[in-house]
Amino acid sequence: MGDSSIGYWETAGATKTYSHPLRQSWLDGVPREARVLDFGCGYGRVMNELAGQGFTDLTGVDVSESAVRRGLAASAGLDLRVIAPGAALPFPDGSYDMVLLFAILTCVPSDAAQEALVAELIRVLAPGGLLYVSDVSLQDDDRNRARYAAHAATSPLPYGTFVTDDGGVCRHHEPARLRTLLSECDLLREETVLVTTMNGNSSQALQLLARKR
Repeated sequence: MGDSSIGYWETAGATKTYSHPLRQSWLDGVPREARVLDFGCGYGRVMNELAGQGFTDLTGVDVSESAVRRGLAASAGLDLRVIAPGAALPFPDGSYDMVLLFAILTCVPSDAAQEALVAELIRVLAPGGLLYVSDVSLQDDDRNRARYAAHAATSPLPYGTFVTDDGGVCRHHEPARLRTLLSECDLLREETVLVTTMNGNSSQALQLLARKR
């Protein structure tokens, strides 16, 4: 996952539970045989949910070998694969009809790494394919504002970046930032949702569904 510390995602990060919701209504028109890629699949939570909805062609990739092992131990039938951080995906152009990016940009704090990741996902997406993004917005509470400010005082990374209590480097986003990342696609839907973060805090997140031109 781009420029975040792989050591964290092989240890503490691989034990986390994730909760960003998958909106069934957004997928009603997607054929169940569509080729789906879950980038940053972790232990396969979203893939299991998609399989339960009847999707049959699911691939998940993640930089954390520990998270992938966890997923395969729980659901041996899932196609979960380990990829190198920041590497090009081992798939031809236009290989997938839908790509999911759930709570992954928060783990990739630099602008350049985020832009490279989204460009790579758009590359493997077929024309007319869907890119479904869910990520955490900038929060307006005292705790988060304090940690954004503390990190900004010592780091060149964008405002909204912070270090979790257990050592993860994460970023929360202005909604406009997420829209800009998807500017090469047509934005179809957008909705603010409440999620529980990997460390158990309640936060607002933004979900966006975009179509490749």
